[in-house]
Amino acid sequence: MDRNEVRRAWESVSEAYARNRDPTGSDAALLADLVATLPDNPVVLDVGCGDGARTLSNLPTGSIGLDFARRGLELASAEVPEARLVLADMRHIPLRDGSVDAITAYHAVFHIPRSEQPAVYEEFARVLKPGGVVLMTLPGGRFQTVRRGWMGGRMFFSSPGRESTVRELRAAGFDRLETRLADDPLGTSSEFVFARLTDGR
Repeated sequence: MDRNEVRRAWESVSEAYARNRDPTGSDAALLADLVATLPDNPVVLDVGCGDGARTLSNLPTGSIGLDFARRGLELASAEVPEARLVLADMRHIPLRDGSVDAITAYHAVFHIPRSEQPAVYEEFARVLKPGGVVLMTLPGGRFQTVRRGWMGGRMFFSSPGRESTVRELRAAGFDRLETRLADDPLGTSSEFVFARLTDGR
């Protein structure tokens, strides 16, 4: 699936995904750990925010939600009305260099082809302030597939594998990686990583 097909797929399943995921699982609790490390009045960017119930609603008031599916942002505007919402692709984030204290990317990057994921991590590094943190899902296996019947539609998933993802994060300038296991939105367990951008990058 190309990026327009993936975008259209998300437009079609946004409401079903919002209905079927648990907004209170233990991966949501990781957000409190993230926020506790940030300065006062932080700028936090939630990449792939969707309807906002899982991550954006648990981030500081005025956080930025980014998604390329317009329907997801429409749901987020009702769920988290105080958030700043941006219709954009994570490969081209329309924010200034060094303008963000932290990024969350829950179950988001693996909807991008694995060949393009290193560029996503470079983009994360570009918009983060030195010492900023990414909190994101760390995929366990290597795969590239289209799942038919997913949330009543079909969806593209892609990953180079756990160790390759860790190497790509480090190559983009992230260090001090800390991983945690937590429940994901659909009731299974996933690994998450806190990755801090090298100071002075």
